[in-house]
Amino acid sequence: MKLILLLIGAIGAIGARACQRELTLANTHRHVKRQSSNATFPPVLDTNEQILTNSFDNTSISQWSYYYTHGNHVAGLNKTMAQWTADKFAEYGFTSRLDEYEVFLNYPVSHSLSLTYANGSTLSASLTEAVLAEDDTTSYPDSIGTFNGYSFSGNASAEYVYVGRGQQVDFKRLQALGVELEGKIALAKYGGPFRGLKVKNAQEHGMIGAVIFVDPGDDGNMTEANGVIPYPNGPARNPTSVQRGSVQFLSIYPGDPTTPGYVSKPGVLRADKSGSVPHIPSIPISWLDAQPILQALDGYGTNGTAVNRTKWIGGIPNVTYSTGQGSGARLSMSNIMNDTYNPIYDAIGILNGTNQDEVLVIGNHRDAWIVGGAADPNSGSAVLIELAKAFQALSKTGWKPLRTIVLASWDAEEYGLVGSTEWVEEYIPWLKTSAISYLNVDVAVAGPIPDFSATPDLHAIATDVMKKVIYPFHGDTSHTLYDVWQSISGGEFGVLGSGSDYTAFLHRGIASIDLGAGGGPDDPIYHYHSNYDSYHWMATFGDPGFHTHKAIGQYLTLLAYHLANDPVLPLEPADYAPALTSYLADLEDTISATSSNSTLDLTSLSTAISAFVDSATQFNTLRTLALSTNDAGLLAVVNHKARDFSRGFTSQGGLPGREFFQNLLFAPGLDTGYAPVTFPGVTESITFEGNFTLAGEFVGRTAKAVEVAAAILRT
Repeated sequence: MKLILLLIGAIGAIGARACQRELTLANTHRHVKRQSSNATFPPVLDTNEQILTNSFDNTSISQWSYYYTHGNHVAGLNKTMAQWTADKFAEYGFTSRLDEYEVFLNYPVSHSLSLTYANGSTLSASLTEAVLAEDDTTSYPDSIGTFNGYSFSGNASAEYVYVGRGQQVDFKRLQALGVELEGKIALAKYGGPFRGLKVKNAQEHGMIGAVIFVDPGDDGNMTEANGVIPYPNGPARNPTSVQRGSVQFLSIYPGDPTTPGYVSKPGVLRADKSGSVPHIPSIPISWLDAQPILQALDGYGTNGTAVNRTKWIGGIPNVTYSTGQGSGARLSMSNIMNDTYNPIYDAIGILNGTNQDEVLVIGNHRDAWIVGGAADPNSGSAVLIELAKAFQALSKTGWKPLRTIVLASWDAEEYGLVGSTEWVEEYIPWLKTSAISYLNVDVAVAGPIPDFSATPDLHAIATDVMKKVIYPFHGDTSHTLYDVWQSISGGEFGVLGSGSDYTAFLHRGIASIDLGAGGGPDDPIYHYHSNYDSYHWMATFGDPGFHTHKAIGQYLTLLAYHLANDPVLPLEPADYAPALTSYLADLEDTISATSSNSTLDLTSLSTAISAFVDSATQFNTLRTLALSTNDAGLLAVVNHKARDFSRGFTSQGGLPGREFFQNLLFAPGLDTGYAPVTFPGVTESITFEGNFTLAGEFVGRTAKAVEVAAAILRT
């Protein structure tokens, strides 16, 4: 039977997750075709690969998922679950421990939101998600209410303005329309930039509070407006669902905002956090609560069509998405938080390899905003436990990895990648001299569509391993993961920005990949950061039978196996060459598109890229010699060059105003938080600062970074 799927027009990271990708979907259909490659079907696996893949079991994955999704595991609140994870690592042959950090967190105490119409009548928002008889965890006594992590504790009462998706360009459009912003409350729609940047942008325009709502217009074809039944009886969005999340300024600094650049332990000096968290309150709400608030603005200011901004108009019924200037309607909001310092726990498992100076780190975060978290993050948590079990099965044959494998179950990712960032800050001297790669699985499964973003040196091995995994796309098992991914993505990997735990590794020059599977416009709606991201939703709609979990887990395990075990480290520095050339072309387009009469000399960057291409060619020649002679010393030299060269991209310090982000090739956009910008120091000096002098400085610094990477590769 042939598969039918929706063709993905573009895949990129977005502002809906410190964990979730946004898929921009074209409404065309095509068949998934067997891709022309040297791979056979079914895949031919060697003995070790067979042991690893055969160890994966749907039933045990379901059991791990059930455990993780039936207890409160908000960051810092469930040491028991951290210890259970470490104990599982130990049970399956890994030396395990808990790494503890003391970090700034805050938790909800109370909140309220009410609308006062111009005639004086009032309406209170529910701010709750419906309890569903079919979904047991929605009624748990320790169920977590709706709130934003790192939100400011305070009250606000004022007229309000609809600000679209809250991007800087949305605010510029409002200013051009003459809309008064100062002293008002911002009403923003999810999508586009990370939620914390919506609050940051509102704050910087003098607004005194922010309310952010989920909009069904972002749900593809799976909407009630299209006749689709909502959850729990159908796959459309439950209208009471609320997207919780952090409002840290993620594009400025991830990690504990009170210890920027150093590890957060008891007794350390605490820094001023005002530059990376808001000082105005914010509240997340459902579209059902947002509907009357938006309707009160209809007929006032400029209607959504005339505003003419990307995705300004959503899909809430009977709403014009007007700016609301002059409506006379007011919002009164109260958001009281308990600011505290709490311990968090990273569960770590280590399987020592023969080469102690070559280390592979595999990570998934464990914390969630809710009792559930079946997709985010515990689809990845379940996969990670099953991966440990698979390596134990292989170890029983007498196998030992060539390179050390570290498993990490991070805490406090949701607040701002806190657990992984603090861990990297503590162990950076060791990681910079030993880490070969970081593999990140966060939302392993929220739907059937595979999605991969990676540094270019991982593209080749990541692609090859896809050909070894049978992928159960909509129940059809006649294709490999490679076939499905090729048909959807056209064989393109996403560029890494930020939004999950690879960030601290990437920005210290460590090869990284972020992998998982999500939904398309005709797949069941994934209730991101909602109570309905539950085991019941996953078992009923997201991945009945946990077949996609199994396939993604098999893929991650085989990828880890080859990175940890192949005598020649399967990283391809030469694959950076076409990427760098592409980034340079994009930069040239950016310069051409600017209205400035200024020019920018890119000669040094172009020359550095040419030098890198030459060095990568020399490296390939040396690697071929090492293979042909089987010279152990030469193989070690080659492997260490492949491990280390990307450190060069971070050798020139960080980006202006956000020094944490050290990688000069790619970084999260200043006004996206997730989605990447390439050659960010140069690009954003132009697009945000209009500063060609600063851009010229970063041309030089970026060129030097590429030259350092080239020098490491050079023979």
